Amino acid sequence: MIRLGDKKSIVVLKGDQTGQELLDEALRVLAPEVIGFDIEFQSYDLSLEHRRATNNEVVYEAARAMKEAGYGLKAATITPEEKGDVGSPNAILRKEIDGKVIIRTGRRIPGVHPVAGIFAPISVIRMAVGDAYGAKEWREGEGINEVSYRTESIDRKTCRAVAEYAFRHAKHTNGKVFGGPKYTVSPVYEGMLKEEMDEASKRYPDVPYEPQLIDATYALLLSNPGDQPLVIPALNRDGDCLSDLVLQLYGSIAGSESILISFDEDFNPQVVMAEAPHGTAPSLFGKNVANPMAMILASASLLSHFHETKASSASRAIYEATIEAVREGVRTADLGGSATTSEFTDEVIRKVQSKLDVWSSLQM
Repeated sequence: MIRLGDKKSIVVLKGDQTGQELLDEALRVLAPEVIGFDIEFQSYDLSLEHRRATNNEVVYEAARAMKEAGYGLKAATITPEEKGDVGSPNAILRKEIDGKVIIRTGRRIPGVHPVAGIFAPISVIRMAVGDAYGAKEWREGEGINEVSYRTESIDRKTCRAVAEYAFRHAKHTNGKVFGGPKYTVSPVYEGMLKEEMDEASKRYPDVPYEPQLIDATYALLLSNPGDQPLVIPALNRDGDCLSDLVLQLYGSIAGSESILISFDEDFNPQVVMAEAPHGTAPSLFGKNVANPMAMILASASLLSHFHETKASSASRAIYEATIEAVREGVRTADLGGSATTSEFTDEVIRKVQSKLDVWSSLQM
């Protein structure tokens, strides 16, 4: 449970390959000599080797710790493809903390050419559980007459969480709630999310609301004038696909973090876990060339949920410093630069410290 005024504790979920290297870079930015205050870090080893050694018990331990602390920062991890192996830690974490939504926000990266002239941020608010993921599947018949079946489900509480958070996020960002499920083809199943979106729009009459079918949403994003932040509520699978498209509209997934949130009964965040949207990048492992932007931005987003002045200032400083570093030409190879992973983080740290020093002097 998140408690205001307490010393904050972040559960650090270690990962694999480049994912762990980038987590280490983000933790450098969260050091007290950088952000100006102490955070307690609790570490759990979610590397594939340790998950196998503990038969996933370490994942359950980490989830319990996050429910107590309220915050988690996770590195990218390997999900083995073999049936009967330990599987995805993300699926366990989402279930154990009762995660309801995943938020991924695409934003402009200086020097990276976006698609269709887009420049305002776009956030995808996606179901974290249910829908096509974890569905029961089976086949009947043989040969050419074989038929595949799948039974999916969504629940109203998750639909309400997605819709409510979408409108709250749009209000906070001066954005518009846009898009939605294919409710005309599936009025009972997908229509449940649309019903909750419509009800949320009544609770937030000042938030612009433009519902669209999911296929129209894809098409309209490519002709979006990009002059207003968009917030798109989505089913689990729709949101998974949609967020990949949205991040690439900005030319790179480097400028986005991924946030998993569970809620209390009033739909206030109860547990917040931040991570990068990318994988473990094994080809970059050990080379000090991977882009740490997304992981650093994940740490900034986590601080914004502390709801304390120092944390809010540090979050803003990290966001600004990260984008400014790129604007001024400090870029890793994926963005056309020559900076190493550690050099980029060094520049972000320098800028964060400078900003916080200036802001502190202005308040004296």
